[in-house]
Amino acid sequence: MNLSVLKLDMQLPTLGRAHPGDAGLDLHARHPTLIEPGERAVVGTGVAVAVPDGYAGLVVPRSGLAARFGIGVVNSPGLIDSGYRGEIKVILVNHGRERFEAARGDRIAQLLVLALASPAVVEVEELGELGDTARGGNGFGSSGR
Repeated sequence: MNLSVLKLDMQLPTLGRAHPGDAGLDLHARHPTLIEPGERAVVGTGVAVAVPDGYAGLVVPRSGLAARFGIGVVNSPGLIDSGYRGEIKVILVNHGRERFEAARGDRIAQLLVLALASPAVVEVEELGELGDTARGGNGFGSSGR
């Protein structure tokens, strides 16, 4: 499978992995961005991709930014459907206590491309055999601490 990538900003690094075998492709900040504590910013990456049918792109945080600065992705993971052809943008949030500054070209997030299951939706009156589980309808906190 190939991922077609359109560079919208030729001065930025090419979409790629930091190390062989890494799952995520590094996304870079197209413009310098300043995010105050508790604030968020939409940051362009200077790339557009053609995610193949049957796959989805997921924009996820970089663990180093989260650990060092409290920077996350608001809608993590951000979803890139196979039909989207615009610039990938990342909604960063500063959960830290200090102002965060991303310079142009800094790695700000990662793109994962994953195969999808696309089940047919079947409306039923009850879940029946498929719905009978030990957990049932027990939700948040139902598995204990």
